[in-house]
Amino acid sequence: MATNLRRLFSVSAQGVLLKKKKLPGSFSSCRNLCVCSGQTTESITVTSSPYDGLETSLGGDADKGFLRWRNGGGTYHSSAVIDSSALVEFGAVVHEKAILGAEVHVGSNTVVGPSVKIGPSTKIGYNVSVSNCSIGELCVIHNGVCVGQDGFGFYVDEQGNMVKKPQALNVKIGNRVEIGANTCIDRGSWRETVIGDDTKIDNLVQIGHNVVIGKSCLLCGQVGIAGSAEIGDYVVLGGRVAVRDHVSIVSKVRLAANSCVTKSITEPGDFGGFPAVPIHQWRRQIVEAKILSKRKP
Repeated sequence: MATNLRRLFSVSAQGVLLKKKKLPGSFSSCRNLCVCSGQTTESITVTSSPYDGLETSLGGDADKGFLRWRNGGGTYHSSAVIDSSALVEFGAVVHEKAILGAEVHVGSNTVVGPSVKIGPSTKIGYNVSVSNCSIGELCVIHNGVCVGQDGFGFYVDEQGNMVKKPQALNVKIGNRVEIGANTCIDRGSWRETVIGDDTKIDNLVQIGHNVVIGKSCLLCGQVGIAGSAEIGDYVVLGGRVAVRDHVSIVSKVRLAANSCVTKSITEPGDFGGFPAVPIHQWRRQIVEAKILSKRKP
């Protein structure tokens, strides 16, 4: 019994247990506990602090400024600003100067990068990575999402070397946005990547750098939007729609599944095909192709 209590009140060699952080101006007290077994009586000294707000994280990361968040057991940097009602689950990490609003929920193994801002009542799932971004209020970000990583930008210099283009800007996600599992949104290079208010994004969607998406859009699974494309409001992209780089799509456009936008769409309406054309023209193309395939040589 004495051995068990000694293990409970001490920090192991691997740093498995937590030790309270002593802050400037706080005081600590020592208490002697008498441990009685059937044969011996031992005395154990335990040091405690009345300040119970911050605790060091595993492995002594307090020296690097990382502490244990009381509500959920996650790890956060001392320079982060986190509302007291926020939940940071065990295994999640909030880096320096990040800001988490009221009722934010960060799931286990999620990483919130430096200077990221997350608005009130936003829910973030497990194994999410958010960096170089700001996220509005009442958003839902599902498991495995990656936001704010570098975009895919390279060029060949005069010596024939492949050179990476700088990717130094951010992602701006509006309010009430929902992002499905394993979706990726790249940070901007010459302008911010923007997701408008009330837009809903399905699983496995790729949004390239500098893309601007308006409000209340629907992006179905496996949509791919290449860099610097611009999409208006109330646009619907069916499953596996592809949008090439540097094109624009006007508001209130709907694209059928498996369509490919190779040039800008300037009028509202329904489109389909590869390349995408007005839906009635695409249907005629399908009928004509079937008729031609049935003709005898």
